[in-house]
Amino acid sequence: MAPLRFSANLSWLFPELPGLPARLRAAGSSGFEAVEVAWPYAEQPEVLARAAREAGLRLVLINTPPGDQEKGEMGLGAVPGRQAAFRQGLEQAVRYAKALGCPRIHLMAGRVPQGADRIAVKAEMEIVFLENLRHAAGVLAQEDLVGLLEPINTRITDPQYFLDTPQQAAAILQKVGRPNLQLQMDIFHWQIMDGNLTGNIREFLPIVGHVQVAQVPGRGEPSSPGELNFPYLFQLLEDEGYKGFVGCEYQPRGDTVEGLSWLRSYWDRRGHPEAASEGLHTTHMPPDSE
Repeated sequence: MAPLRFSANLSWLFPELPGLPARLRAAGSSGFEAVEVAWPYAEQPEVLARAAREAGLRLVLINTPPGDQEKGEMGLGAVPGRQAAFRQGLEQAVRYAKALGCPRIHLMAGRVPQGADRIAVKAEMEIVFLENLRHAAGVLAQEDLVGLLEPINTRITDPQYFLDTPQQAAAILQKVGRPNLQLQMDIFHWQIMDGNLTGNIREFLPIVGHVQVAQVPGRGEPSSPGELNFPYLFQLLEDEGYKGFVGCEYQPRGDTVEGLSWLRSYWDRRGHPEAASEGLHTTHMPPDSE
């Protein structure tokens, strides 16, 4: 059983550092081989690609643009009347993915429109989502990219989000029926919505293209106090043969590098995929001087 591979989510980790280039350097010097970022669009893709190369990192996941966040949008994939904006955002995401060598794009479903009843609009939103996903699958296939669907919990994080359980996401993926669309498993969200992690991981892992982790309920490091036994969960993922990346999408409780002791312990026990014999640097780089 191969050890798990971890990616640093730069939208969450190293918040003390301004800008993605500085966070890329910090992730590289902390031993990561890969990173992910929700929305890289404030930076030019060429700048990010150069910074990632210099840090010895590969980018493994980005999201489609959120839409108009001032109007409360958080993704557009299932939002009625926003199909054209979703497709424009998809084109932008594909441009970035190609420039960055990033193989996966999270196709954000979006929120139930303000003032609408979730049950009343569910059928319409699913029709819109299926239409957009079929279009996205074709676009992504031309570039050899994978699209991901991520359920986000509606109990704590985002009460209006349309896609909130792995069962709902898996049913939609089955209806679309495209091999380059997969499930994104954020263990934090899955635990809050449904629990039963052992059963759900075993059931859905065959269609999972990416995993993300954070402790519940505080969304801190896997080693922070909470409900989840991450040594058990990591062993389960290994035992089930998971080969993708595990994204560290959590809120550091203090200094990011000090909080990575849980990951260094994992690497010490299971081996680091690329640097097990080299000794890992554990100090981050200073912020950009520019």
